[in-house]
Amino acid sequence: MSRESTPGHADHPHEIEMPHASLRDYLIGFALSVVLTAIPFWLVMTMPLSAGATAAIIMGFAMAQIVVHMVFFLHMTPKAEGGWSLISLVFTIIVLGIALAGSLWVMHHLNTNMMPMPHDMNQLP
Repeated sequence: MSRESTPGHADHPHEIEMPHASLRDYLIGFALSVVLTAIPFWLVMTMPLSAGATAAIIMGFAMAQIVVHMVFFLHMTPKAEGGWSLISLVFTIIVLGIALAGSLWVMHHLNTNMMPMPHDMNQLP
C-alpha cells in the first residue's frame, strides 16, 4: 500500500497553523509586563494620588497586563486559530470586567452595611 492511500497518514490541509512567536515578541511582552508592574508598585509606594484614584489606575494596569500576557505569551491574536482566539480574548475581557465590577460592588456594600465597631460608636448621630 502506498503512503498516500494509507488512512490517517495523509497531510491534513484543514489543520490550523499556529503563529510562532519570535524572541523579539517575547522581549516586548516582558518589557511591557515589567512596566505594567513597576508603575502600580511606584504608585503604591509613593502615594502621589488619592486612594480611590490609585486603586482605579492599578485596576486599569492589571487589565492591560492580562491583555499583554494573552497576546504576547499565549499568542491569542486574530491570526491564531482562524480568529477563535480573538473571540476568547473578547470573552476574557468581558468576564474580567464583570468580575472586577462585581468585586467592587460587593466590597462597597459590605463596607456600607458593616456594623459599627465600638470606636466608631461615638461618631454615630
